[in-house]
Amino acid sequence: MITSLTPLQFQKQLPLIEARRMLLAEGAMISNAAYAVGYESLPQFTCEYGRMFGLPPSRDVRAARHRIQSTAWGNSSLPRIAVPWYREQH
Repeated sequence: MITSLTPLQFQKQLPLIEARRMLLAEGAMISNAAYAVGYESLPQFTCEYGRMFGLPPSRDVRAARHRIQSTAWGNSSLPRIAVPWYREQH
C-alpha cells in the first residue's frame, strides 16, 4: 500500500481508526475507547480525533447515527409529494 503519510503519521492514525470503530460499531463510550487504544488524556484524544475525522468524537458518532437512520428510512431530504387519495391512519 502506498501512502503519502510518513510511517510515524500512519502509526499514529491506527489507534484513532480503532477508537472510531469501537465508537461506531460497538457503541463504546468515548473515554473507554480513548483509553483502550492507549490515550491517557481525553482532551488530547478529542483534539486528535477531531483533527483526523473533522468532528469531535461525540458529534462524529451523532452524525454517523443520523446518516444510518436516514439511509434506513429513506432519504428524508427528498421532498414529500402530496397524494390526494392517500391518508395516513392515526
